[in-house]
Amino acid sequence: MATSQPQITPELVAQHGLKPDEYQRILDLIGREPSLTELGIFSAMWNEHCSYKSSRIHLKGLPTSAPWVIQGPGENAGIIDIGDGIAVVFKMESHNHPSFIEPYQGAATGCGGILRDVFTMGARPIAALNALSFGSPDHPRTRHLVSGVVAGIGHYGNAFGVPTVGGQTRFHTRYDGNILVNAMAVGICRTDQIFYAAATGVGNPIVYLGSKTGRDGIHGATMASAEFDEGSEEKRPTVQVGDPFAEKLLLEACLELMASGSVIAIQDMGAAGLTCSAVEMGAKGDLGVRLDLNSVPIREVGMSAYEMMLSESQERMLMVLDPSREEDAQAIFTKWGLDFAIVGYTTDDLRFRVEHGGSEMADLPIKELGDEAPMYDRPHVETPKRPVIRAEDVPAPASLRAALLQMIGSPDLCSKRWVWEQYDHLILGNTVQRPGGDSAVVRVEDGPKGLALTCDVTPRYCEADPYEGGKQAVAEAWRNICAVGGLPRALTDNLNFGNPERPEIMGQFVGCLKGISEACIALDFPIVSGNVSLYNETLGRGILPTPTIGGVGVLDDVTKSVGIAFREAGEAVILIGDTGGWLGCSAYLSVMHDREDGAPPPVDLAVEKRHGDFVRGLILDGRVSASHDIQDGGLAVSLAEMAMAGGVGATIETLPQGPAHAVMFGEDQGRYILAVRESEAAGVLDAAAKTGVPVLRLGTTGGHELTLPGGDRISVDELRNAHEGWLPAYMAGVATEN
Repeated sequence: MATSQPQITPELVAQHGLKPDEYQRILDLIGREPSLTELGIFSAMWNEHCSYKSSRIHLKGLPTSAPWVIQGPGENAGIIDIGDGIAVVFKMESHNHPSFIEPYQGAATGCGGILRDVFTMGARPIAALNALSFGSPDHPRTRHLVSGVVAGIGHYGNAFGVPTVGGQTRFHTRYDGNILVNAMAVGICRTDQIFYAAATGVGNPIVYLGSKTGRDGIHGATMASAEFDEGSEEKRPTVQVGDPFAEKLLLEACLELMASGSVIAIQDMGAAGLTCSAVEMGAKGDLGVRLDLNSVPIREVGMSAYEMMLSESQERMLMVLDPSREEDAQAIFTKWGLDFAIVGYTTDDLRFRVEHGGSEMADLPIKELGDEAPMYDRPHVETPKRPVIRAEDVPAPASLRAALLQMIGSPDLCSKRWVWEQYDHLILGNTVQRPGGDSAVVRVEDGPKGLALTCDVTPRYCEADPYEGGKQAVAEAWRNICAVGGLPRALTDNLNFGNPERPEIMGQFVGCLKGISEACIALDFPIVSGNVSLYNETLGRGILPTPTIGGVGVLDDVTKSVGIAFREAGEAVILIGDTGGWLGCSAYLSVMHDREDGAPPPVDLAVEKRHGDFVRGLILDGRVSASHDIQDGGLAVSLAEMAMAGGVGATIETLPQGPAHAVMFGEDQGRYILAVRESEAAGVLDAAAKTGVPVLRLGTTGGHELTLPGGDRISVDELRNAHEGWLPAYMAGVATEN
């Protein structure tokens, strides 16, 4: 070992995010004091972001398998088989802390990292989505953060050349000090051309590919494993800097290299950079790894072994190469103008050795670096149940018309066109359903097969009742996919929570996971990949529990998919599902009365399954011209969205029984609105009755107004002005009423 190193003090250990008992565990494991580089390696491998030490005991219970699942959690991304020899590779990850500190680069590199996770598996990315949670519009930093994050996502995705086709954007004061940036990527490959991270063969070269290593991103994973405090702004140097053009070159070079037969194993250099990628490749293959850092391409003078091992510089890969193909492989990367360097070899001793400048800087047991990471069963308490709010106890608005306009112009329910128009959602030419609907639809290869893609969660439900909120997040993804005619196939998740060392926060996590798991089982909707992001809080104030769910569904023929827009006059408007007027935890309660109390709507998973299957069947039979699931804001908001999307109004003549404001704005689950040709209406109503699906004809499409029972009329143009106006005005600094 190198002899010159700083003394390992308790303060230095704490600076590396390790608790005293965890440091003692290191001493017991290696039988001596670690070097500074070794301390950094343990810090990288044992932080929350990489080791999941607070969550993995609970993650084991998630359903992750199905006949169509090729790869579940544990690799760079999950993989499902969609037939015809085609595999879909997808995952979602967070870049929350970096995006709060430096929104443009934080969000951009979050996109870059998730795209690498997909093409590392041998897949070409075909779509990206994101879920963004910002603080209150009144907070002094919110506008700056929105601007930077959206610009960073747009720049990276547009320059890389992948369409950003869907997502969510929300505002809430609980995200004031800790925004969420969750990025999802989807790619396709052939089922017989999938690549994995596990190294094989002793003495095979370990090759560094892509961009050079710099000092950006050092301790990025450690920063993501701690809550923010007054010194958060000082962490700006830990945010990586992205180059989407270099990533595009890396994609093409890697796919060409994979096609050449040169690749034995491949791993993205993501969180914890060279450390995590090298350890994972060796450990998964039951091999040791020896690295020589003198061969690592660097872009800054005098970088130490510690800095090189912990750097999170972007656009880098690590690969185990067939030694007989070394010359061919190097020629491919030289052609694409990227670095190619042999930085080590696989060994048979299960050790992780790092050399630099003629000295050995680390010599550690490779399996234990991952397998022996602490795992905690942290204390947790169940979230107290809230009382059910009766509709009669919630004041009705003076005017349904005025209430609807206020609702659709509020920050959470307003159009997010300002966001998604900064993303290229049409590049590659395969986007069939663009942002703004329930799910994006993307054609696969030359079609007719396609994918339905969505990401969703309702955090206020998760805080009120984590179990029901977790169920609802999965059910919402299910409905979004069914609403366009897709067959839901698998999920990825991004579990964003506060400090797990607080029992009430850990209780939220455990409760949400229980609900998610139950919904996945009932809907045959397994989770194949995901990410856990904890410590999302600032000065003791945590975010709303936000387990974002990304869903992937399959359409055998994308031409049969439908969107939310009313297309023609004279069509029947039909409501699927029961309406009880549930206002607890509703957007109506929040927007109109500044309240977020009450129990959230319960989710009946058998009902969700039955209703989703019924609606999908109607769509695939060609009997539906428009379909929309009812979510935030209830029936009234969904009707308004359908009218605005198509520029066609509707006259609503019949409503379910109950107080008008509860019926119009209640958020009962398992519901859809369909538009069907008049000639099909009676048959659809009859089919629903025979299937045991509650159904009600609400009215008829036509004209340029949405006419509500009682004579309230709102022109589609007035709806659109209210819906489209708030976000552009807010971002321009123009005062609005909301």
